[in-house]
Amino acid sequence: MLHTGPRNLITDVTGLRVGNAQDLYVKTGVTVLVADQPFTAGVHVMGGAPGTRETDLLAPDKTVESVDALVLSGGSAFGLDAPSGVADALRAMGRGFAVGDIRVPIVPGAILFDLINGGAKDWAENPYKALGKAAIESAAADFALGSEGAGTGATTANFRGGLGSASVVLPSGHTVGALVAVNALGSATVGQGPHFWAAPFEIGSEFGGHGPAAHYPQTEIPETKLRAHSNTTIGIVATDAALTKAQCTRLATAAHDGYAHALVPAHTPMDGDLIFAAATGAKPLDNTVADTLYLGHAAATAMARAIARAIRAARALPGDLQPAYISQHG
Repeated sequence: MLHTGPRNLITDVTGLRVGNAQDLYVKTGVTVLVADQPFTAGVHVMGGAPGTRETDLLAPDKTVESVDALVLSGGSAFGLDAPSGVADALRAMGRGFAVGDIRVPIVPGAILFDLINGGAKDWAENPYKALGKAAIESAAADFALGSEGAGTGATTANFRGGLGSASVVLPSGHTVGALVAVNALGSATVGQGPHFWAAPFEIGSEFGGHGPAAHYPQTEIPETKLRAHSNTTIGIVATDAALTKAQCTRLATAAHDGYAHALVPAHTPMDGDLIFAAATGAKPLDNTVADTLYLGHAAATAMARAIARAIRAARALPGDLQPAYISQHG
């Protein structure tokens, strides 16, 4: 039987840390994944309305082989400034790609749309660079889920969105973790009830133990979520396996099945659904074909579980336009 890592967080992959920063007045935030050393990364986009920074360099044919951090941010296009704050902090730490005597931190990022969520957006200066810096400065192995970081202002079709994470340890000894900010057009629950679409993949009672629903009604999407470019679920899957950039890209691609397992509908034209993949390289593959297959499946199921955990952990905030799951179903 598969089991989670000790924290049931993406940081069960040794060497990874996650930092969150949020502004409850604006109702938004930033989440950063960083490691002790630069790590291999890939990315795959399946939504129709993505917003990204430095994702082109993650293609297998591009020169840079590793990155220093990955950033998930609220704020739509304004949130693309968050990686700048992360890069400044990393440069001060002496981190980055060496070009002569200069260090250039490589910090890909992705954003979600949370500009119409009941928070105040009348800022005089873009807040996301400062939030990015604060997030990486708070990075640790333990971190909070729910209305935290990039999930602070997130919404779904029926409940508040949020930040989720989960992990699994494979029989091969490899650990796979997922981290996700759920701001989906669709729903993570079957109707308004307590049952999650991800129920078949739950380990223990990590999101309530309600099990599958008895029946599956058609999901209703409110008009507010049908606005173009006003959604997006962004996430990261990570492993301690030694993977190439091409294998990371395949891992990110496979992890999108987790969105489809946990959100209905997923990958719509109004979502910018994206997943990064990160590999620390601490443990070699014993069997390339079999190990990469199981890593991909584990990434998908961990992502589905992380999505459900995000919704269950979200808390009510002043000015919310949607209820928190926990307030109705405990």
